[in-house]
Amino acid sequence: MNKEFLGKTVFITGAAKGQGRGVALAFAKEGANIVAFDLGEKIEYPAYNRAAGADLENLQKEVEALGSKLVIATGDVRVAADVKAAVDKGIEAFGKIDVLFNNAGICAYGATHELSEDEWDAMLDINLKGTWLVSKYVIPHMIEAKSGVIINNSSIAGLRGMNRLSHYAASKWGMIGLTKSQAIELAPHGIRSVSIHPTGVNTAMNDGLAAMEGKTVEEIAEASAGNLINVPWIEVEDVSNSVLFLASDKAKFMTGSQLILDAGLLTR
Repeated sequence: MNKEFLGKTVFITGAAKGQGRGVALAFAKEGANIVAFDLGEKIEYPAYNRAAGADLENLQKEVEALGSKLVIATGDVRVAADVKAAVDKGIEAFGKIDVLFNNAGICAYGATHELSEDEWDAMLDINLKGTWLVSKYVIPHMIEAKSGVIINNSSIAGLRGMNRLSHYAASKWGMIGLTKSQAIELAPHGIRSVSIHPTGVNTAMNDGLAAMEGKTVEEIAEASAGNLINVPWIEVEDVSNSVLFLASDKAKFMTGSQLILDAGLLTR
């Protein structure tokens, strides 16, 4: 069986759970080596209070069962030393990074005038600064190889306003500007940069958001309804399939662009 990404190396942030985990397994099935970067210690933030150590170890076992290799790197995407160490570890293990999936992110509700400075800073630092910082340390290796694909995981919130999510939307809109600028800078080096914009995805983060609001997951889904295709959210597999496409030669002329996976929500 021909595996499209056999021998390629994929660096994934926020790899332990949810979309990151799904994408890691999807690439592993296609023969890729994985560098899985996630938190080593808990951070305190609404809907996002976890460490990823055991989850990363379980992911490693699943990837190896598929016949691929995975290197665990722990740290915080907001901290340059952590990011550099993670990238260096990936390069030491596999010699290159062919695909970067900037996935690490948080989400929490709060009206603009009610947000604390710490809440604003954490959202922008993890979602946007983290995307830039990981890119910063991966890009030189891609330039050296004269090839690579960067996929930045934005959101439909990067294409519209959203109630009580101004800090989240600002971070996701910022990723579009970062993506387009990366595309311009990196095209001469044979590197593409694109962003993906899912509607709500069925992950454990929904449980945290529901608890924060004092609601059930079903009530959260209903409150954010609007998908033209009548589903409360899409599945992790839908995101994984889209990321595989963007990283492949099938998308070789896509750069600086957005892949919208919104179940028709933005059509309304």
